[in-house]
Amino acid sequence: MTAATEPKGSNKFHASFWSGLLLIVFGVIGIAAPTFSSLVVETWISLILFSSGVTKIVYAFQTREEGFIWKLLIGALYIATGASLFFQPLTGVLTLTLLLGSFLLTEGAFNIILAFRLKSQPNWTWILVDGLVTLGLGALVWLQFPSDAPWLLGTLVGASILFSGISRSLLALKPPTNTTASNQPDQAASAS
Repeated sequence: MTAATEPKGSNKFHASFWSGLLLIVFGVIGIAAPTFSSLVVETWISLILFSSGVTKIVYAFQTREEGFIWKLLIGALYIATGASLFFQPLTGVLTLTLLLGSFLLTEGAFNIILAFRLKSQPNWTWILVDGLVTLGLGALVWLQFPSDAPWLLGTLVGASILFSGISRSLLALKPPTNTTASNQPDQAASAS
């Protein structure tokens, strides 16, 4: 009987709130056990690469268009990379950490260049700050390598999941808008 009195969209609230709390728990676990989380992330990426390679090879045989051999080679590269990451997870974690450091260095450099190209715009310094911070993070990854490899990926993914959960739960707590209350000041203003 109480289900009939709950506001419309209440189930949506509950699902969003509880999924946010679940993400918070997974994020905390990821941060608390960063080495395990790094291995989970690395294994997940290896499975994605392997299955993508199989898909590319199947597509190459289905279409048999121009570039058939290249499609096969690319699919084989995906499969080999995925299998290599899967069967040698510690090497995969090291490789992914170097890739992350390289990505951050490159993104930071590009943001710094972009900031100076947008120098005539107001608030361009925020892009510069973003670029400097990202460049600094990339440098830290490279300078601490390989000692940071076991925990870095798991910690970053855990932090990302944690903040996704927090934002989803807080978004679900947003109070519903009341249309009748917003009309009352307009009626009072029109009466005077």
